Amino acid sequence: MPLKSETCRWGILSTAGIAKKNWRAISRSKHGQVVAVASRDTGSAQRFIDECQANCPFEASPKAFGNYQSLLESKDVDAVYIPLPTGLRKEWILAAAKHGKHILAEKPAALTAADVQEILDECKRNKVQFMDGVMFMHSRRLEQLRQTLQDPSAIGAIKRIATQFSFNGDTEFRTKNIRSNSSYEPHGSLGDLGWYTIRMILWINGWRMPTSITSRCISTLQGDSSPKPVPMEFSAEMQFDNGVSANFYCSFATEHQQWCHISGEKGSIWIDDFVLPLYGSNVGFDLNQPEFVTDVCDFHMHRRTKRFSIAEYDSGHSPSQEINMFDNFHNLLRGSSPEESWGRMTLQTQQVLDAVFQSAGCTL
Repeated sequence: MPLKSETCRWGILSTAGIAKKNWRAISRSKHGQVVAVASRDTGSAQRFIDECQANCPFEASPKAFGNYQSLLESKDVDAVYIPLPTGLRKEWILAAAKHGKHILAEKPAALTAADVQEILDECKRNKVQFMDGVMFMHSRRLEQLRQTLQDPSAIGAIKRIATQFSFNGDTEFRTKNIRSNSSYEPHGSLGDLGWYTIRMILWINGWRMPTSITSRCISTLQGDSSPKPVPMEFSAEMQFDNGVSANFYCSFATEHQQWCHISGEKGSIWIDDFVLPLYGSNVGFDLNQPEFVTDVCDFHMHRRTKRFSIAEYDSGHSPSQEINMFDNFHNLLRGSSPEESWGRMTLQTQQVLDAVFQSAGCTL
């Protein structure tokens, strides 16, 4: 269902911390406006609104709802952003679709690929747009990266992809945070961080699916109220039918890293901030084509590096990837029917996540 006006009126389901970042992104997008926020009680929703309005105000303050259902029933909301925990997400995505709301949801979209397929079927049935909240998919850096990967004089045929996303969670995180609780986030670091590494591998390799997977849950953590442990450190190795191999490591145990290394027959590409761009007004990557030179007894490896970059802010100002995400979403709503390719990306990512989770002997 295309929008009836130029403005997309957003409702936010949950007062999760990431919603504050996307509140700002909506406010600085070209056609977005937050009109409603829902929490488990009205007071919590109002406190969230007051805090965000003080930092990044809309002309009209959004309405606070004390439950999610009331927001979905509101005729003043066109689309919803859903950053609820994974364990709760499917229920409310399905409810939003049934109420005719377009949906931007955090990841993973659900617990299993079967759940994601159910979500996509419901969205199609109700003619609403679905997209997951992987912001880096909307960075203009990816356009430049694709062009470089397709340039035969750059790295040549891709042979290997390696990537890592991690941060070191403190004691409070490991005992109290919902990401340590299997009831809410049973995939642990794999769902929270590994989703991005899987998505990047699939994107680089042209959305081919792996033909074989070997994975390992290296260590676990279990929050104070968690029924079961969840992955803290997780790694996986994948093989593809085009001769590419890939691996990733995601972790709540090693400090901030978010790198991707793409190796080809002629060179390699290094990105050290593929998920959350480092602070500044440019984002980019390095093309490396080192040269090994010998002259009798002299042996030298020469660094041959070229930096590619574009003018794009790391966060908060246009253009930045999260603002681009909402602008792109709004543009999709101008079409005569929803664009299903975004849902297929979510489904493929979830299918690989399921496979590596199971390969490591993990269960929900």
